[in-house]
Amino acid sequence: MYKNLAATAVAACYCLFAPQGAFSQTKAAPVTPPLKVAVVYVAPLGDAGWVHQHEAARQALVAALGVKVQATYVENVAEGPDAERVIRDLARQGNQLIFTPSFGYMEPTLTVAQEFPNVKFESITGYKTTSNVAAANARYYEGRYLAGIAAGRMTRTNLAGYVAGFPIPEVLQGINAFTLGMRSVNPQAQVKVVWLNEWFNPGRERDAAMTLMNQNADVMAFHTGSTAVMVAAQERGKLAVAYHSDMRKVAPDAQIVAVTHQWGDYYTARAKAVLNGSWTSGSVWGGVKAGMIRVGDFGSKVPKAVQVEVLARQKDIAQGKLHPFYAKDAVRDNQGREVILPGKTLSDADILGMNWLVEGVLGKTQP
Repeated sequence: MYKNLAATAVAACYCLFAPQGAFSQTKAAPVTPPLKVAVVYVAPLGDAGWVHQHEAARQALVAALGVKVQATYVENVAEGPDAERVIRDLARQGNQLIFTPSFGYMEPTLTVAQEFPNVKFESITGYKTTSNVAAANARYYEGRYLAGIAAGRMTRTNLAGYVAGFPIPEVLQGINAFTLGMRSVNPQAQVKVVWLNEWFNPGRERDAAMTLMNQNADVMAFHTGSTAVMVAAQERGKLAVAYHSDMRKVAPDAQIVAVTHQWGDYYTARAKAVLNGSWTSGSVWGGVKAGMIRVGDFGSKVPKAVQVEVLARQKDIAQGKLHPFYAKDAVRDNQGREVILPGKTLSDADILGMNWLVEGVLGKTQP
């Protein structure tokens, strides 16, 4: 099922997303507190990672709104039929706002939303909207580019490893931005990719990391759901970029930097909107400037000069002075085709429909 969704995403180009947010003008009636909110997690709840960050957002919502909300969650729900069943059960239980933060939850969310028109749904990383389904995503690629700068400065073998889930545009954007960031400070750097075709499998994530490190990668990155890559790098005395959240707890020596996702403000704002009757459907695609992506949490091995450089570039992105997919000179993919013309910046539509890997990446867009 996921492969079909990925193909659909490429065809649709995620074109419903707006840079900071675009919502319809049709508003609902206010809700009498407490508002019942539910969140569905695609993997088990842990101390770090994708699910951890959304749990942090749920807790931030509760802290901000107190007795005005009752917010619960269901963890480790597989994409597909299981997700549809769980989302439907949550709607039947009287939840008025349901967050579904996984790309493979998009179609199940849409199906259930048709059956419960008075329930509001937030499809996180989905791209389709209806009158009661809003979509939100973050510009993860901005953080990836910044992490690439740190990796480019820190590598000694000029080879980074990248453990990736599925070859959808969001993941390709991250790999390409990371590679461009590395090569902006280290033109000899390369990135080798291993595809897993699943988001959460700590055993396979670890095996892939070990394989890449055996092939001379001394810096690891990943787009999967656990901390397994970080733990593997820690054990092998290598370096790694944490993703989703700060992972120094499990990799205190390995972590060079973390790309963290900040969902708390979004969750809280959307719950407030349901409560006061201002909730509307629409889409949002925010990055560093919107506070949805942040790079920091540097490890002890990262020189101060590298930290300063990365934070300066983060400020440049926030101010619109730097774009990861701007080409001073022509940018080519790893098949030799020109994908960004000299002096041009990729449009949002081109970024959202990305289906290529940039020069410097050792790998293909399919496993």
